[in-house]
Amino acid sequence: MFILKKIGCRAVQLAFRAVLPVLPYREPRILSSVDALGEVLLARGEASALIVTSAGSAKRGMIVPIEEVLQKQGIRYAIYDKTQPNPTVANVEEALQMYYENGCDSLIAIGGGSVMDCAKGIGARVAYPKKELNKLAGVMRVLRKIPLLIAIPTTAGTGSEVTLAAVITDEKTRHKYAIMSFPLIPQYAVLDAALTCSMPPHLTATTGMDALTHAVEAYIGRATCRKTRRLALDATALVFENIEKAYTNGQDTVARENMLHAAYKAGVAFSMSYVGYIHAIAHSLGGKYDTPHGLANAVIMPHVLGGYGKSAHKKLHRLGIAAGVCNAGDSHEVGAKKFIAAVRVLNASMQIPAVISDIKEADIPALAKHAEREANPLYPVPRLMTGKELEVLYYQIAGLNTKK
Repeated sequence: MFILKKIGCRAVQLAFRAVLPVLPYREPRILSSVDALGEVLLARGEASALIVTSAGSAKRGMIVPIEEVLQKQGIRYAIYDKTQPNPTVANVEEALQMYYENGCDSLIAIGGGSVMDCAKGIGARVAYPKKELNKLAGVMRVLRKIPLLIAIPTTAGTGSEVTLAAVITDEKTRHKYAIMSFPLIPQYAVLDAALTCSMPPHLTATTGMDALTHAVEAYIGRATCRKTRRLALDATALVFENIEKAYTNGQDTVARENMLHAAYKAGVAFSMSYVGYIHAIAHSLGGKYDTPHGLANAVIMPHVLGGYGKSAHKKLHRLGIAAGVCNAGDSHEVGAKKFIAAVRVLNASMQIPAVISDIKEADIPALAKHAEREANPLYPVPRLMTGKELEVLYYQIAGLNTKK
């Protein structure tokens, strides 16, 4: 039965790869400062914006520069600052109500990936006011134009400012689901390193490793193209060169800017070439335990990369060369193992744990089933795994050495 399923999965992935060159991917227009926001909104005839953010970003004064720009240009705005680390359906619906009550016609998302996912969810609901959010989940369910969406990342990792995906948690079932449609790609992205300097070290580390995960999964998958391979290698090099600098010295604006560009490049790469089991497992943990996405990816990454075995050795070796942790003279197996070891060392150097102890053994079968269902057939992973094989990875990630 698994052989037939494998054939079916690979057929779907091959079809997506075949149409990759003609799909309507686009990149947002990059703005280097929030000062340009007012001119953009005025030029487009927008009169009222909903600023979507989190309580933490609002408390740190991250939205103050935006408010000043909008006030200067006479543009009305409302603020939704209740976005959760794993944004929920309730978040989207509550913000949507504020959008309508204030007569908004545009969205400005400032914060991490969760905030941008929430804003994308709002945009999808504006485009489809009669459809519940879960009816828009999946691939190409949002075909209508959404309101103007400007994404302003204050973390350097998720790449959500350039992606077509929004991941939302159903607070009732505790499952995450993705909405993936081209209209969700923001029209503008503000890459302003100054906005990331207040990020605490732990968040700098986990969001940066999130960017690395995007680059790695995009590169080792089976749906790449020349552009995504180049961007993934560039992003990998930038992360290894800059993440510890940004972690150690938050005011290092050069490292901060480089990490923003790493996240952006990795975001473009995985938007086109998709992700893999690292993300599928991370989403299951986020839905069940509210495990922060970047933290989950960082911990899971070396376990899954090792689980792929020789199917990923060649590409992991190339990533290792880009990262500067191995050389071309190494065998593919040796290079791959050096790269995986370097990821573990990078995690440890930034106090990222080696395991996720919140995982309950009794939950593992259901978690593995959820991850398998998310990943197959769409994610073009190097090696397809059964639910039982995924369960073994969950045991490793939980720090349980043997399955009872």
